[in-house]
Amino acid sequence: MNPLRQLISQTAIYGLSSILGRFLNYLLVPLYTYTFSAGEYGVVSEFYAYAGFFAVVLIFGLETGYFRFRQKPEYTDQAVYNSTLGFLLLINLVFVAAVFYWQQALAAWLRYPDHPEYLLWFAGILALDAITALPFARLRAENRAWRFAGIRMAEIFITIALNLFFLLLCPKLLAWWPDSIPANVYDPQLGVGYIFLSNLLASGCKLLLLLPQFRGIPLQLDPRVLLPICRYSLPMVVIGFAGMINEMLDRAILKVMLPYDVPTNLKMLGIYGACYKLSILMSLFVQAFRYAGEPFFFSHAGRADAKRTYALVMQYFVIAGMFIFLLVMLYIDLFKYFIGEEFRAGLEVVPILLLANLCLGIYVNLSIWYKLSDRTGMGAWVSLAGAVITVALNVLWIPRWGYLGSAWATLACYGFMVGLSWLLGRIYYPVAYPLGKISGYIVLGLGLYFAHRYSLAEYHWNVWISGTLGLVVYLLVVVAFDIRPLMRRR
Repeated sequence: MNPLRQLISQTAIYGLSSILGRFLNYLLVPLYTYTFSAGEYGVVSEFYAYAGFFAVVLIFGLETGYFRFRQKPEYTDQAVYNSTLGFLLLINLVFVAAVFYWQQALAAWLRYPDHPEYLLWFAGILALDAITALPFARLRAENRAWRFAGIRMAEIFITIALNLFFLLLCPKLLAWWPDSIPANVYDPQLGVGYIFLSNLLASGCKLLLLLPQFRGIPLQLDPRVLLPICRYSLPMVVIGFAGMINEMLDRAILKVMLPYDVPTNLKMLGIYGACYKLSILMSLFVQAFRYAGEPFFFSHAGRADAKRTYALVMQYFVIAGMFIFLLVMLYIDLFKYFIGEEFRAGLEVVPILLLANLCLGIYVNLSIWYKLSDRTGMGAWVSLAGAVITVALNVLWIPRWGYLGSAWATLACYGFMVGLSWLLGRIYYPVAYPLGKISGYIVLGLGLYFAHRYSLAEYHWNVWISGTLGLVVYLLVVVAFDIRPLMRRR
């Protein structure tokens, strides 16, 4: 199969579980924002921000390490898989035990002394997700994308079903049929905790579905295999942790950095977290591409036309990314109804966050230079530089501009990382990316967006006609300059 077509096919299948599946999960946002206040939803945003940081540490970069070392002739796939999986099980069991022992003290420190169970449930979620990361990586390496997608979709549907059960059905049963079993089990005081509990139960079901990936495997910690993998993967932890700083730090520190009282800060955090969800299409596209792209980049590295293929991948990634940007922003008057009215005060951050996630996807493409040249340490320094920018700009801009400052800090960080990674890639793994076309599509997308806003403000055009016209113009340009030439060559 043509390598580019294979990548598109794999991305589409992973997108079934990542984009489509998570989009179904994303439909829970209206449930949350119409059920809970902005302050209550702020608790959810804060905990999931913390979860991002711990997820990086608990996986230990071993997904990328597994992809790299299973390709090396001196190791077998089974030996690499056995040792990395055994190591993941060990560190995650230690993590859950530590949280269980100190859960009350940690809950008091985070200002949730009445709900220490939140921490224990989250520890369980994180451990289950980390342990199952490697079986999922093996499915990706073996090109078993449909099984990967099926298990991911099952997890998401279970999460949705449990959320609907706890947040919609149980309160009605409590009112209509107070003697029923669900009504007796349901505790209204738990509130947003049912979101966490639903996630935990769904993660447990995911582990059960992946049990065939564990069966018959002699788990071991072979230092001859594990130590080289850990040396390679440790910089990936730094890269991932720095990436989480870039992606999640704003939601983790808004509660303490905003210049208001704690309830008001949580309300602002809830508004920002809900509006962040409106950029979910872009972030899910990047995630699906990452799932398919990482094994694709490694498997095609030895081919003579590899660099040309990577350049084409970047070009079409940006084309698709700008289409998503325009889809959301030209129809924002439709997308805004996915969040409650109280949360729409923060819509101004959506275009900034969409562009930030597009830059993140470009960086994912560019990052092949340090992965394929085994310079993960240098990749870690790029991520650390981005993290320093994120921390500095959030500290400077949050007190001045609130959550809008966080959005601009995210875009500035990813833009800087794109520029630095491109410069280093030219030295260590040069790829002739079509910079003219890439820049042209970004400028075209931004131009159509600002033309849409201008036509609404100055000429009072119908919002749907103006948005559709902008999207059609973009697609016509793509067809004229990329699709038709591609079809002619074929």
